[in-house]
Amino acid sequence: MLEVHGLHAFRGPAHVLRGVYLTVAQGEIVGLVGRNGAGKTTTLESIMGLLPVRAGRVVFRDQEITHLPAHRRARLGIGYAPEDCGLFPDLTVAEHLAIGTWMASRDQGHSQGRAELIHALFPELHRLMQRRALLLSGGEKKMLAIARAIATSPSVLLLDEAFEGLAPVVVNRFAEAVKQIKAAGISLLVAESNVRTAARVADRMYVIDRGEILFCGPPEEVFRSEEVMRTIRG
Repeated sequence: MLEVHGLHAFRGPAHVLRGVYLTVAQGEIVGLVGRNGAGKTTTLESIMGLLPVRAGRVVFRDQEITHLPAHRRARLGIGYAPEDCGLFPDLTVAEHLAIGTWMASRDQGHSQGRAELIHALFPELHRLMQRRALLLSGGEKKMLAIARAIATSPSVLLLDEAFEGLAPVVVNRFAEAVKQIKAAGISLLVAESNVRTAARVADRMYVIDRGEILFCGPPEEVFRSEEVMRTIRG
């Protein structure tokens, strides 16, 4: 479904990604793990079209999208919930979800299905519909960022540090939500610094360090490799 081939990307003069490759298949949760600064966010932003790439290819559903703008990628079916949530402080929860639905341009029945999924995942948002994003808690902001991305009716969802800064009980809740999203037919690429958290939800994991993929395989194999674990822990 989603393929990244030999991606190179820069932030200013810094060469951040150095030949990154990964794939996300239909109905799969893929973890992208690594310590802070390893290149996880840059990878997701490059896939989403928020950061230009110097070399390499991004392919989605057999169509090359390497140079498409971000809004075109969103309309094709790539959803994105950034690490900082990317919310508009003065807009309400309802307005954020309306933006996502408008971006989708899907049929009404499909949009209704996504609305039902959002309510099942995060029923708390229903009572917060008229609250401005500025007044939400950290966990509520992450819920809204994910819900807005789902409202765009994605086929694949990119989550950047969705579990970061959450209390253990909320992490458990979000892990179950990720599995429910997969069950609804949405594939996921989850960038996460905590390898054990990522392993709770991922079918496969990539380990990235200094902009290069060091490992790809099932979560249990990550824990068997002392070298990979040392790299993740820094």
